[in-house]
Amino acid sequence: MRYYIVDDDINVVKILSNIIEDNNLGEVIGCDYDGDTAYNEILANNPDIVLVDLLMPKLDGNTLVKEIKSMRPKINFIMISQVSDHELITESYESGIEFFISKPLNKIEVEKVAKKVAEKIRLEDMLNNIKKVFNSTMSKEENNQGEDKIKEIKYILSMLGMLGEKGTNDIINVCAYIINAKKTYDECAIDELCKYLPDNSKTVKQRMRRAMKEGLTNLANAGLEDYFADNFQRYSNMLFDFENVKAEMDFIRGKRNSGGKVNMSKFFEGLLLLCDKN
Repeated sequence: MRYYIVDDDINVVKILSNIIEDNNLGEVIGCDYDGDTAYNEILANNPDIVLVDLLMPKLDGNTLVKEIKSMRPKINFIMISQVSDHELITESYESGIEFFISKPLNKIEVEKVAKKVAEKIRLEDMLNNIKKVFNSTMSKEENNQGEDKIKEIKYILSMLGMLGEKGTNDIINVCAYIINAKKTYDECAIDELCKYLPDNSKTVKQRMRRAMKEGLTNLANAGLEDYFADNFQRYSNMLFDFENVKAEMDFIRGKRNSGGKVNMSKFFEGLLLLCDKN
């Protein structure tokens, strides 16, 4: 631990320094006899623990602790004073100190309190390191999950014969944005999503709709060949309304003058749902 001592009594500073260094509690990196000048020194040196007197000229201990804590919340303070007033001691704890030691100094008490504060600091550092590792691991897992979902989306679009279409890249980009933002399609307005793509919203939507229509046509042709094929049964209900798939099949057969239509919202919702299931 790195210690800084602030007390207007030079003898107290010497006693505290000896207790810290003789008992291998850490290193005294600085000291001051005035709270006002100690302020900048503490900020500059950023010690782990500051032992500070309560009653000092210019800047009292409680005010010093509050001001330092607002700038360096991780610095720990031990207050040292001969004051016995309950309200002042309570104010010291409210300012942010860890312990209050009464003068005259007791070597065993100083050593015991210093060790407790040092242990608290070590425990907090350990927990923070665990959190960092955990958050880093979670972030990597989330990135891997996102990449896996995009791969699954590309696979589904390839099964629909859509990978050669210009609008397919727009569909993939929109899905990637939704996945990375951890949102659902309902939470994102399509016009807002299109702003993240290079062309204007109307052009992007037209491209995506044409790509989806191509997927509908390819799926309808697959259904004509094998109505009970897994991909046909799966995608016709998830990505398109079955009525529109049937209409497209009838159009291909020559039984209708127009084919089925695509519902962009249903397509995206179904696509995102399918990649979540895998």
